[in-house]
Amino acid sequence: MFTPCAKAGGLISYGPDLPATVRTCAAYAERILDGAKPDDLPLDRATKFELLVNRTAAKMLDIKIPESIWLRAAEVRPV
Repeated sequence: MFTPCAKAGGLISYGPDLPATVRTCAAYAERILDGAKPDDLPLDRATKFELLVNRTAAKMLDIKIPESIWLRAAEVRPV
């Protein structure tokens, strides 16, 4: 998962997938260590994003989250 915000009590988190980002960084580091110039490497942007929803926070705040959000969430923190 990407950010501990929803895991730490936040309501919703949305952002790039952390493991995918780390793999991209590792690939860049490998290419640089193999002799590539950083200026010559293409800029890669995140292509996979994750939505995390904290059901407990929603219940505590008495917020009704639409079913479509629940279905899109990569992870739903339990009550």
